[in-house]
Amino acid sequence: MWGGRFAGGPSALMREINASIGFDKRLWRQDIAASLAHVAMLETQGIVSEEDESAIAEGLERIEDEYCLKGVPEDPALEDIHMHVEARLAELIGPAAGRLHTARSRNDQVATDFKLWVRDSIDEVDRALNAFQRVLVARAEEHAESVMPGFTHLQTAQPVTLGHHLMAYYEMLRRDRSRFADARARLNQCPLGAAALAGTGFPIDREATAAALGFDGPTANSLDSVSDRDFALDYLMAATQCVLHLSRLAEELIVWASQPFGFVRLPDAFSTGSSIMPQKRNPDAAELVRGHAGRIAGAMVSLTMTMKGLPLAYSKDMQDDKPPVFEAHDLLMLSLQALAGMVEATDFDTGRMRAAAEAGFATATDLADWLVREANVPFREAHHITGRAVKAAEERGCALADLSDAVLGEIDPRLDARVRAVLTVDASVRSRTSYGGTAPGRVREQIKRAKKALAG
Repeated sequence: MWGGRFAGGPSALMREINASIGFDKRLWRQDIAASLAHVAMLETQGIVSEEDESAIAEGLERIEDEYCLKGVPEDPALEDIHMHVEARLAELIGPAAGRLHTARSRNDQVATDFKLWVRDSIDEVDRALNAFQRVLVARAEEHAESVMPGFTHLQTAQPVTLGHHLMAYYEMLRRDRSRFADARARLNQCPLGAAALAGTGFPIDREATAAALGFDGPTANSLDSVSDRDFALDYLMAATQCVLHLSRLAEELIVWASQPFGFVRLPDAFSTGSSIMPQKRNPDAAELVRGHAGRIAGAMVSLTMTMKGLPLAYSKDMQDDKPPVFEAHDLLMLSLQALAGMVEATDFDTGRMRAAAEAGFATATDLADWLVREANVPFREAHHITGRAVKAAEERGCALADLSDAVLGEIDPRLDARVRAVLTVDASVRSRTSYGGTAPGRVREQIKRAKKALAG
């Protein structure tokens, strides 16, 4: 490729460090699509003949068929997917293949291909997020009234419903989808035609190639066009935020599946055993999702550091932009599919959840709220009174609802028999009727809105 400028070829080591075909072969579909759009525009503009355009297009389509059938060959001497396609095209149609690279550079070519790949990947992630949301909504509807302890600091706080808890993750994924959608909207400008860095003197039609490839329009500055990798960073940052949410749910499933909790029984399909302990049932799929969070966040940091301080326009450092994105995407898709499968097939032990909610003084706040409403006690005072009630129950080894009228009266004379109506976990969740609260009616409202959004 460099024969006109260099007298000697690169060393074997230079070929090895310079070649990217081992990973950028994943761009072959996008490379062929962009090349087809480019040559069609060249012909329309009178830059290449109709005969050459037809030969090039037919050759590219044949290469596409070959790669579909046999995969992409890897020749380090050809460096990357772009030169592999061009070299094979020359083998198929002869010298006319050389006209394909008119009015473009590998710089705008790779930026275009990579944008197309990231755009396709965002669409794939969005479909997976949508599918996972549907699973969460279905399980939440099933458990809109199933009581469980809500936690802060992993300590029992107040009763909530399992449906409400699952819908919290629906909301996280909703925000994840919006972040990916924002990233997609920002990237949807086409770099093709920026050439190496300064544009081209050929009378090209960048609007035409942008439209042919589904972009909103061409990029506005040729220097920025070939040096921009914000779209890849946007993808990685959205992926990192998303996998942090997945990791939180994975951690909860791991904790809930442990014997001290016993809230869930994970499906066989997503569990493993032990090589030495026959009784073990390990939540390995959830643990791996939790572990993937670190690798995806690492990919984001990797590309951030690659791009830091690079002068305009293109530098070879940017060849390392693709492996972190490819790895993050593969891990994110695997994590989404595995976790959705786990949630869909998990057995929730709602009896155990209810017992845990009843055992942890989870209705203490309801007692304090009752004092505020029924006895006109300032909340801070009600908080202290309730604290004494909790201490009394703790000393007696019983629940708040099991404290006798006499004991309640000793704690504060305003605590009469009426307070018992708010000390059950069912009464507690029913009372949380504020918008977004855990009351079953409110949870069903959340589910109804979610179903409508997912159907749209």
